Amino acid sequence: MKVIILKETEGVGKVGDVKEVANGYAKNFLIPKGIAKPATENAQKEIEVFKEVQAKKSEEELKMAEGSAENLEGLSVEISVKADESGKLFGAVSRDDIAAALKEQGFEIEKNKINIAEPIKEVGEYEVIISLDHGLEARVEVVVVKEE
Repeated sequence: MKVIILKETEGVGKVGDVKEVANGYAKNFLIPKGIAKPATENAQKEIEVFKEVQAKKSEEELKMAEGSAENLEGLSVEISVKADESGKLFGAVSRDDIAAALKEQGFEIEKNKINIAEPIKEVGEYEVIISLDHGLEARVEVVVVKEE
C-alpha cells in the first residue's frame, strides 16, 4: 500500500515521502498513529504543494541565516569579569555570558549554538564559533577584561 509520511519516523521516512509499505503495517500502525495517510491522488497533490511551500520557507531561512552570519562574522564583544592581579578569573566565562553580551549588541543567540574551544579562565582575547542554521558558522571575538 502506498502511504504519505506525515511525521518523520526512523526506518519509515521523512515528512512528505511517498512509501510502499505492507497493507497491515499501514492499516494497523502507521495510519491509526497519524504517522502516515493513504497516498490518494488528492493527498499526493497536497504533499507537492506542501513541499513547494517548505522549499520556499527553507530558502528564506537560509537567506536569514546567511545575513546573521555576515553580521556576526568578525564581531567583537567585551565581557568584564572579576579577576586577580595576574589576570586569572575567579570563575570561567560561560556560554551564558557570551550570549548575554551578544544580546546587548542586538543578537539573539541560543547558548547551545556557541562553541568555545577551551574554557575561558584568563583575561584576554578569544575566538568563539557561533553555529547557525543550515550549517553556517560565524567567528566572534570575545575580549575578556578585568572588572574595575
